[in-house]
Parts: sequence; structure tokens; C-alpha cells
Amino acid sequence: MANNNKLDMSDLTAALSAEDRAGLVNSLKDKLQNLAGHDSVVLENLTPAVRKRVEVLRDIQSEHDELEAKFFEERAALELKYQKLYAPLYAKRYDIVNGVVEVDGLKDNSATDQADGNSKEEKGVPEFWLTAMKTNEILAEEISERDKDALKYLKDIKWCRIDDPKGFKLEFFFDTNPYFKNSVLTKVYHMIDEDEPILEKAIGTNIEWLPGKCLTQKILKKKPKKGSKNAKPITKTEDCESFFNFFNPPPVPEDADDLDEEEAEELQNRMEQDYDIGSTIRDEIIPHAVSWFTGEAAEDDESDGVGEDDDEEISDEDEDEEMDDDEDDEIEDDDEVEEESKSKRKTKKNGISNGATGENGEKPPECKQQ
Repeated sequence: MANNNKLDMSDLTAALSAEDRAGLVNSLKDKLQNLAGHDSVVLENLTPAVRKRVEVLRDIQSEHDELEAKFFEERAALELKYQKLYAPLYAKRYDIVNGVVEVDGLKDNSATDQADGNSKEEKGVPEFWLTAMKTNEILAEEISERDKDALKYLKDIKWCRIDDPKGFKLEFFFDTNPYFKNSVLTKVYHMIDEDEPILEKAIGTNIEWLPGKCLTQKILKKKPKKGSKNAKPITKTEDCESFFNFFNPPPVPEDADDLDEEEAEELQNRMEQDYDIGSTIRDEIIPHAVSWFTGEAAEDDESDGVGEDDDEEISDEDEDEEMDDDEDDEIEDDDEVEEESKSKRKTKKNGISNGATGENGEKPPECKQQ
């Protein structure tokens, strides 16, 4: 088994065609050529000696970019290699979670429970994927109370890389349920640049909701006005928050020039949020589902954030100094109040009112808020 896991670079380079390898290098060269026009103005303003040094630096950069192309090539092949190695582990996880197989040592216990009268035995791990997703901070915000019962029927989540166009696909496998007909819901991400990454668009499955079971919309009933000929309540549907909106991503117009600045910014934010959810499912939930189910992954996330605000904490000595400063300020304020009261008494004797208005009815100037 150990020999099968050994990394063979010849296998990696074989995983990509010669055309794909050439495409990576050419893509980087094209980028460099596009940048050349922008660099020309800078180079013209340099002295001959400095320009010569920059030319050598550009040659070094070209060598780096060729190595980077090989890195991307080998990384893609390496990903493919390990996806194949992960597959049987994911299959075992699926069988246990969904009760297809039983783990060693439980069959005898089940027979004993039935003899004791505990005949009802739960199969697999109920609500496995729902619990794993709820434990993740990003996904928990997307799952509404109405979604939870439907997500209990989620049996498995898978992902795979796609090449034409570049990107990746998520697949959600559902058991027969009272909400929709689909057994598989998919979400495909098309990437302009996988390595940055830059999202071009996302495409989701059209969910075939059963009558009255749509979770992405809610039905509002309104009583008819008094005296109205129509005695029946008025009903209308309204979009609502739901995890299943994930399968209806924001559409990207063919011509971005049709959008104004505000619309373009809103679309960009929605696309970034959508990609964030998809990449979290791909990179966190699928490979580490058990840790998210048990809560261990969430604890690791929290421990990573510990100590970030330590610099902002104030020592006991600093607090004492601040308290002393506050006491000094209070003493100064008391002195000012006493002086002010003396001044008021003095002005009253001179016949000047300190009320909301003066003798001529004019209001004092308003104070600017700090």
C-alpha cells in the first residue's frame, strides 16, 4: 500500500496533456506581453545602467513564471492523485453515515437491545451533514429553521474539478423527501483564473419543489378590505432567506457596462459571498465532515483566534493610571461647575437671563456634537 502512495513525478506530468502544459506556460507569457506595453513608459525614463539591470531582473522573473507554471501543473495532478486516494475513504464514510453497513461490534449489541425490548434502532448517523454544516460559522448563517427538516435528508456531498470551462462542481445527494423531487442538487463554479481565484459565474440546479413545499419563498395571506366583493383572503408569495437559495446564484449580465456602479458593487459582493460558501463546503466540510459534526473543527477555529486581541488589553497599572486621570478630570469638572454657578449668580444680579432664550427672544447657539 505504501508503494501506491509514493509520489511519482512522471505520473503527475502524465496526468495533464502536453497541450494543457503548453497552455499554462503560454498563458503566463501572454500576461507578460500584455504588461510589456505598460512597462515601456517606465523603462524609457530609466538611465541605461538601471534599465540594463531591470532587463536582467525581467529575465529572472520569466524563469520564475515558468517554474510557477510547472507548480500549477503538478499541483493539479497532485490534487487529482489524492482525490482518487480519498474516494474509498469517502465511500466508507457514506456507508456508515447512511446505515448501509454496520461497524464491527454493534451487530451483537443490536441483538441484545432487541431482546431487552429496545427494538427501534437508529440506522447510521442521523442528521450527520446538517449538524456538520450548522457547526460551521459561515454555513450556519445560511441555514434557516425552515431548512433544517429538509437538510436532514442530505445523504452525501461530493466535489470534483472540471476542465471545460475551468472550475469545480459540488453535488448534494438527497434521500426521497417531502420537499422536492430532485435526488441530486448541483452547483457549478466557472473560474476565469483558478489559481487566483477569479469567479466568472456560478450555475445551480433548478429545484423541483413539491406543491406548497418551496423553502425559498413564503406565502403571505392578507384579509380583504371591508366591503370588498372578494371575500377570500389575498395570497402572495415573497422570497425569503434559505440555504437552498445557494442553488439560485446571482445572474451575471452578458454586458457588465449595463450595470451602474452601485449595481456592479452589489453583484460583486453577492458573487464573493456565494463563492465563499461554495469553497467552504469544498475545502472544509467535505474533507473534514466528521470533525465538524463533533464540533472539534469549530473548536480549532476558535483556538486559532485566541490571542489576537491581547495587544489591546490594558494592564492593571495602566488601568490604575487611567482611573487616577479620571479622578483628576472629575475634580477639574467640579471646579468648573462651581465657577460656572458663581458666574450664573453674578449674571442674574446684572439682569441677564440664562434660560433657553435671551431678552430679545434669540436662542443661544447650538453646541456641535463631538
